[in-house]
Amino acid sequence: MKKILITRKLIKESEDKASKTFNPIFNSNDELYSQSKVIEMSQGCDGILSSLTDKMDKETINKLPDTVKIISNFAVGFGNIDLEAAKKRGIAVTNTPEVLSDATAEIGILLILGACRRAAEGIESAREGGWKWSADYLIGKQLTGTRLGVLGMGRIGQKIARIAKSLGMIIHYHNRSKLSEDKEQGAIYHDNLKSLFSVSDVLSICCPATKETENMINKETVEYFPKGAVITNVARGDIVDDDALIDALNRRKIYAVGLDVYKNEPNLNPGYLKIKSAFILPHLGSATKDTRIAMANLAIDNIDEFFKTGNCINKVN
Repeated sequence: MKKILITRKLIKESEDKASKTFNPIFNSNDELYSQSKVIEMSQGCDGILSSLTDKMDKETINKLPDTVKIISNFAVGFGNIDLEAAKKRGIAVTNTPEVLSDATAEIGILLILGACRRAAEGIESAREGGWKWSADYLIGKQLTGTRLGVLGMGRIGQKIARIAKSLGMIIHYHNRSKLSEDKEQGAIYHDNLKSLFSVSDVLSICCPATKETENMINKETVEYFPKGAVITNVARGDIVDDDALIDALNRRKIYAVGLDVYKNEPNLNPGYLKIKSAFILPHLGSATKDTRIAMANLAIDNIDEFFKTGNCINKVN
């Protein structure tokens, strides 16, 4: 049996599956391993089932033992792994697409609702008690009739668009390429960011984190939005320049934000803490039991497929 290092604790059903398939090294205390610890514990291992919390940069990958032939990332994203460094070492990298689309899209809608309807302020007010109703008490933005811009119309973006459309929103999107008519479902395509942002009363960021998308929301592009727009992010924190967005919030250029992801997780930029209209979640996109089991099981299957066939359908490098 292949020996596999599993860097974070999995739900029991998935750990049972791993035990039947491999000789696994489990992280029973769910300790956040340092890079040096990952290198140390992977000695003699054939593969690593990693998590987004593991920083598998060039330096780390170059120090992995020669026995490691695959890194199976327990996530749809793989920004924590240096793909080129892994490729040079002959290490395959895989991810877990599709299985978390529905759960993540639900959080995407929650971010839109929470930011537009001032949920963070409402929760705080309800907990404090003593609030008094008035005609203008915590007035928010209604979704019906507003324009939703979807940045990245993949599986998650399309799901968010379908739900938002059912709420009466008008869907616009930007993608690397225009979708087919059946996938668009009436959404309006924009071939550049400025065009999309200028009509986005609400923006939902759903694109992958790449060198091209890093800091796509920045000091310049934030000015493209209508005054009082709402920006939400269910993708990756690297896509947003936090300082530029916080400045836009303070100037009221941007009305509110809804963030499930942000740079330097779990350490939120303290500037957001001073902004009442910031609706922030701790990366809950895939956080349902069914989804986390499906993700872990797929990560296990990716390793199994790789060692049985020499390849894997979910290989990303």
